[in-house]
Amino acid sequence: MRLLALGAALLGWLAQGVAPAAAAGREVTIGYQLVPAPWAVPITEGRLERETGYTVRWVKFDTGARVAAAMAAGEVQIGLLGSSPLAAAVGRGIDLQLFWILGDIAASEALVVRPGSGIDPTDPASLRGRRIATPFLSTSHFHTLFALELWGIEPGAVTLVDLQPSQILAAWERQEIDAAYLWGPALARLKRAGTVMIDSAVLAEKGRPTFDGLVVARGWAERNRDFLVRLVRMVAEADEAYRRDPAAWTPDSPPVRAVVGLLGGDPADVPAELALRRFPTLEEQASARWLGGGAEGGAARTLRSTAEFLLAHGRIEAVLPDYAKFVTPAFVEAAARQR
Repeated sequence: MRLLALGAALLGWLAQGVAPAAAAGREVTIGYQLVPAPWAVPITEGRLERETGYTVRWVKFDTGARVAAAMAAGEVQIGLLGSSPLAAAVGRGIDLQLFWILGDIAASEALVVRPGSGIDPTDPASLRGRRIATPFLSTSHFHTLFALELWGIEPGAVTLVDLQPSQILAAWERQEIDAAYLWGPALARLKRAGTVMIDSAVLAEKGRPTFDGLVVARGWAERNRDFLVRLVRMVAEADEAYRRDPAAWTPDSPPVRAVVGLLGGDPADVPAELALRRFPTLEEQASARWLGGGAEGGAARTLRSTAEFLLAHGRIEAVLPDYAKFVTPAFVEAAARQR
């Protein structure tokens, strides 16, 4: 009951555009999206505010592109971005640092075909002439384009529609779209009636992995290092609690209620949604598989290959010479030393 009360209080603060009281002069706005992850538990518990003394304003966004725009405007200091909008953002000159992999997207994003659309889920060619919705410049958009490329379907052979997840649900119900590529609670609703044609785990194996990560404005990070280390420790502890006993995250459990309290959706869908994602450990985060390794690290290489792909499809104007400067394992390493 205490968790529910704290979650309700947090939602009230969000609705009013305010945050809980904390020490004056130490404030931060964190932009998040409807991405199911264990960090929802400490967010709804108010742990970050209590343990750092900061005033934390949590703001919900529909897509990473909108988070990036808010960070460019200086309205958000820390944000949740997918690898595709992050590659686009730094390419536009937004000085960000990726400091935590919130989740390897794996199979948690997918292309779902609407029943009655005339599309045969086993025949990619049947997509020609159809309307496919996805939030543009998102990781789902990136994988939509990549799937079409793998299948030999020119982007012009389908109609791609730029819609936010809530808009996709409405358009799906009105039968205004034939298929959609997206994530999170909205994806679970589409999968109840539709059929998955391909998911991001398959496309990652084909050479185009995607991830969701926490990023920070570089200047703010330099002035608030201790806060970021505490944030990393908090998220790492939440991930570890999930990895240790995922079976305990049942629809009626407190952690699942925390996810629903923050993101919405049906509690019955949350355990399956979490199981589709992978949550790297502190050691994995710091390794060359993700944040470590400089230009050859996994995150830096993913950002570069994503940028190259987006450039080829006319979605960005240039590929930068170095993406390692936008990735740092420093806060993860500091958090690991404090354990």
